[in-house]
Amino acid sequence: MPTKAEEVAEEMAKKLGSSKDHILKEGLQTFLEKRLREVKVDIYQIASKYEVSSVGEMEKLYQEGELEESASRSDFQRLDRLEYKKEQLSRLLSEME
Repeated sequence: MPTKAEEVAEEMAKKLGSSKDHILKEGLQTFLEKRLREVKVDIYQIASKYEVSSVGEMEKLYQEGELEESASRSDFQRLDRLEYKKEQLSRLLSEME
């Protein structure tokens, strides 16, 4: 039994003269691109707050004693997760091409 998304994709494909697979692929690609943009914005917000470009740079500031770890630890962890998510989304997008 097809899912609702498959039914809608099939209907759109007929109306647009395209294939259901093409419609689903375009939808998935758009979804991943949107999520990637959101993640990049979140990364930028944290990175600019500490004037770094990556979690590696932030870690270096900890090691050099230029950044108080207790005050920024949650941002560090979030930035680390976001960078991982960015890599995963980018990988998925490149696999679709």
